[in-house]
This record gives sequence, C-alpha cells and structure tokens, in this order.
Amino acid sequence: MNTEVLAPVLEGVPGKRRLHLPYMVRKLIGLGITLLAVIAFNFLLFRVLPGDPVRLYARSGHLSAQQAEQLRVLLGLNHPVWEQFLIYLRSLAHGNLGFSYTYHEPVSTIVGERMVNTLILLGAATILVVGVGVLLGVMAAARRGTKFDSNTVVGSLVLWSMPTFWVGLLFVFAFGVWLNILPTNGISTPGAVYTNPLQAFADVASHLILPTITLALVDIGQFVLVTRSSLIDVFTEDFMTTAKAKGMSQRRLVWKHGTRNALLPVVTASALYIGLIVGGAIQVETVFSWPGMGELTYEAVNRRDYPVLEACFLIFAITVILANFVSDLLYRRLDPRVREA
Repeated sequence: MNTEVLAPVLEGVPGKRRLHLPYMVRKLIGLGITLLAVIAFNFLLFRVLPGDPVRLYARSGHLSAQQAEQLRVLLGLNHPVWEQFLIYLRSLAHGNLGFSYTYHEPVSTIVGERMVNTLILLGAATILVVGVGVLLGVMAAARRGTKFDSNTVVGSLVLWSMPTFWVGLLFVFAFGVWLNILPTNGISTPGAVYTNPLQAFADVASHLILPTITLALVDIGQFVLVTRSSLIDVFTEDFMTTAKAKGMSQRRLVWKHGTRNALLPVVTASALYIGLIVGGAIQVETVFSWPGMGELTYEAVNRRDYPVLEACFLIFAITVILANFVSDLLYRRLDPRVREA
C-alpha cells in the first residue's frame, strides 16, 4: 500500500498527531529562559564597564591602599567574577537585591521609593500617548488624502524623530526660564508647606506637566502612524465594503467596525512602547531631575553602584518581558486566527 497516499489521512488521526505543550506552559518556559539570560547579561555588563567603585571611593575619600583593599573585601569585589555571579544569584533567590555602595541602604528600599515616582510619570504619559495617538490616527485615516491627514502624518514623523532629552531641554528653557510659568525640576517644591492634600496634589501635578508632555510628544507619533495604517488596511476589507453598501453612516463605520478591528497592531505597539519608554524615562527624569528609576539609573552609572544598576535594569527587563507576555495573551484573545494556530 502506498504510504504517500495515506500520509494526509494519517495526519488527521488523533493518535498520529504530535504532542504539543499547552500554550501557557511554553510561554512560561520561554519567559524563564529569557529572564535568566537577562540576569546574566545585566551582571556581566556592568563588570566590563570602565571604572571601579573602590577607586572612585579612594579618590573622593582619600583612602589608603590598605583601606581600599578592605573596602573591596567588604563589597565582595575581591572574588572572581563567576563567584560574584553565584553570590548574586543566591541573593536574588532569597529576594535580596543587595546593598547600595553609595546610598548605604538596601537596594530594595531605594528602588521601592523611586519606582512609585516613575510609575506616576509613565502612567500619565502612557494614557496621553495611547489615547491621543489612537484618536488622531483614526481621524487621519477617516480623512485620508486631506490636509488634516497629511499634516498629521508629517507632524508625527517629525515628533517621532526628535531626541527626548533635546525636547526636554527646549521645554526647560521655554517654560522654566523664558516664560517662568512651570517648575522644571523635582517632584515637588522644596520646603513647601501644604495646608491640605489638594495643595500637595496640585504641586506634584504642576511638576508632572513638562516631563509628561515631553515623553508624550516624542512617542505619540508612533501610535498615530500605526493606528492610521492599520485602519486604512481595514477599510479595504470586504465586510467594510458590505457595511458601507448597506448605508451605514461614516461615523459608525469608522468607530464601531473599523477601529475595533484595527486595534490589534496597536496592542503590539503598546507592548513595544513599554520597552521604548524606559530609555525615554531615563533621559526625561535626568533632564527634569524627576526622582524616579531613570534618574536613579543615571546616578548609579556615574557612581558605579553595581547593585543599584543591576536592580534597575532587572526591573526594566521584567517590565518589558511581562508587557510582551500580556500583549501575546491579548492578541490571542482579540484575534481568533491566532488562537486557533
């Protein structure tokens, strides 16, 4: 009997199917492998950077050679790199992020305080970027070929190409030096006394305006272009042509049928945006002296504070990994074709 003829038939028999691990199991295994690779890369990256924290201490504190060597032993830098890595892994397994060389307190305490400030900044910027970006993208696609559409595309490309730190410096000069109407550094006014919580909230909100707008202006173009392109592709689908032939209004056609089906690429762009905004946050927080994870990373690089650097980059990496994982789950939920694959 010809087995080549029966091959297609046998492939459909349940007993002949390949065994596949459940989707969630495969994804979790992949996440674990990626996380281990990131941990190893983060640890080795800062060890190959030029500079030595002990030498920086010796220069600033005028330590003797013997004192510098004692400090090296105290910080655990006298061990070989592979042994330091094993010690680091053991500490991570116990939830210990280490002890800061320069702040002289546990890294988890420092990171916990700064992370709240970064979440405030990134949360406000993300809401503004995604909300306004999707809205402008839909409006541009619905008015394809008009001046509004062309101006929106050109403006998005120009904004997307601007360096984040440069935009921030322009805002500092314009609104902080020239007009002098908005604060340009910190999260609150130094020495301010508040009589009620509303005053404290207003003070933080005023300090939040310029960093948020800086992040939003640079990143908003991405969502405008992705949404516009995706919606234009949806307009060419047969179901949109049928709905239009039935006399459906343009407003309902765009927002109810078109936008809903055009949001899949936006979900992916949102996950990628989490990774991109990390770099932008470091620049923006440094320019505006916003006391968050970005400024902490910048300070730790200058001081060669290895435990703080490793913790910051580990948190950034975990955020990106989880964002992509959530994006995959949402994609499978929104697109039945992916779910069936």
